Amino acid sequence: MPKIPLADWIESIVSWMSIHLAGLFSTISTVIEHIVSFFAGIFLLPHPFLFIAILGTLAYLVGRLPLTLFTVIGFLLIDNLGYWTQTMDTLGLVITSGLVSILLGIPIGIFSAYNKTAHRIISPILDFMQTMPAFVYLLPAVTFFSLGVVPGVIASVIFSIPPTIRMTYLGIRQVSGELSEAAEAFGSTTWQRLTKVDLPLAMPTLMAGVNQTIMLSLSMVVIASMIGAQGIGAEVYRAVAQLKIGQGFEAGLAVVVLAIVLDRFTQNLFRSGVRKPSLQRHPRYRLIWASVLAGVILIGGIVQYLVVPKEASNGNSAGGAVATQFDHRIIGIDPGAGIMKSTAKAMEDYKLTDWTLVEGSSTAMTAVLDKAIRNKEPIIVTGWTPHWMFTKYDLKYLDDPLKAYGDAEEIHTLARLGLKQDHPTAYTFLDRFNWSADEMGEIMVAVQGGQSPEQAVKAWVNQHADRIDEWTKGINKVQGDKLTLSYVAWDSEIASTTLLSYLLEDRLGFKVTSLQVEAGPMWTGVANGDVDATASAWLPLTHADYWAKYKDQVEDLGPNMTNVRTGLVVPAYVNNIQSIEDLNK
Repeated sequence: MPKIPLADWIESIVSWMSIHLAGLFSTISTVIEHIVSFFAGIFLLPHPFLFIAILGTLAYLVGRLPLTLFTVIGFLLIDNLGYWTQTMDTLGLVITSGLVSILLGIPIGIFSAYNKTAHRIISPILDFMQTMPAFVYLLPAVTFFSLGVVPGVIASVIFSIPPTIRMTYLGIRQVSGELSEAAEAFGSTTWQRLTKVDLPLAMPTLMAGVNQTIMLSLSMVVIASMIGAQGIGAEVYRAVAQLKIGQGFEAGLAVVVLAIVLDRFTQNLFRSGVRKPSLQRHPRYRLIWASVLAGVILIGGIVQYLVVPKEASNGNSAGGAVATQFDHRIIGIDPGAGIMKSTAKAMEDYKLTDWTLVEGSSTAMTAVLDKAIRNKEPIIVTGWTPHWMFTKYDLKYLDDPLKAYGDAEEIHTLARLGLKQDHPTAYTFLDRFNWSADEMGEIMVAVQGGQSPEQAVKAWVNQHADRIDEWTKGINKVQGDKLTLSYVAWDSEIASTTLLSYLLEDRLGFKVTSLQVEAGPMWTGVANGDVDATASAWLPLTHADYWAKYKDQVEDLGPNMTNVRTGLVVPAYVNNIQSIEDLNK
């Protein structure tokens, strides 16, 4: 039976939408970006101590002393650990996505509660939204809205809106039929029945859905950081990528504090029971309290603006015409990757102080690059060779006269200590394995053309029998010995690891397990002996930190590819710059 071309259909739909609805997406992006900036700006306006005092006051009004103490102590800890700005950015993102989810979700839930046909249509859509892995939402969001906080908000809304819709529907449907009939008997209109009977009685259930929506929005902050959404999630992602356990715990603790405070606030604000918080017992005071707190924030911000000295300008002219042309942005990949460190060093060496290095992932970077090239827009990305994008697009490296990216790199094969004694066949084969960027490019291009990595590798093996014989000649075959390889999810490493796995199984008789991990866990796995080998070590620059840490715990089998290059890359049609130095023009 032929395969249904579902992936091609989805890509065609996404491509059509990105072209024909670009104006709509641009408008949505502008609105969301301003809303997030507004909230984050409000939270950062007063001094942290003043803002913590305001939060403590609100906590006392809605939840009494225990919540007050936790809120004050928790946010003081966040400020002490140095994550205040990132936490406020995350709070702005969460509130924006939660607000959008609530404004859309409650009306949809009400509509589905009053219309059975609508409920039958909406319910399976919600099932799809809740069960689809959150990572799937990232690429369409990047395609439509580029990198940054906006696609993070969009992905968070898609992921977190179902609870609000479902709980609104459930709350209204659970209202007693007798009460609804009584309201109609007294002449209530549909609107009066909704606002005076159904919504008040459904409020506890509805607020439970709102609470879950806010928690799900917060759970997306780390995933959203993979597409450039800054905040505390980016700090967690960076710590994981760099194997900084302590830093990851600190940043994670900030997320925990923020999650608990938001959870308790939303629970206590609309809870039922005899002992109600002050704002519920005296609802007429809400406007007064809101006005007073807003005034305190505004006055505190003005005082801080007047009292705190501003940083002196360094007189750098980095914000010139070229920087404006590229929106002062260099599109990068995973935080903590070696090329990101090299790029940060290059920005320092070339005095690109007015530029921003956007963190995300290699997949997000290539998605933004594809969109820019289709629209003939200027863009600068971090690039490396080998990579399929150099075959698919007409790209060029910017010259690096200061050698910030060093000389050409190599991709090395690493083995755990003792592999030669335990599996001499695998050791010999891995030690012999080496190929060129052009050979690897054939597999990467085939994969981008729609083939699976396994299909592309099999076709490549059939066309390069002489190379296979060169690597496997005279090596004894085994009978099902188990072997574990690890690799980073870069296109080049997927190609090499898939090829190695296929040859080890098909030609040498091993049973291979391939683990896709981040760079840090990849090195740790080989060093600890949990992984037998990897062919994905970029040296001496990209993985320099890992080599310095683990060089005595792994065995370097030498390069499997030479003349690898990293640097800043632009499309060939960007002809007004040839060197990184030109970015200051």
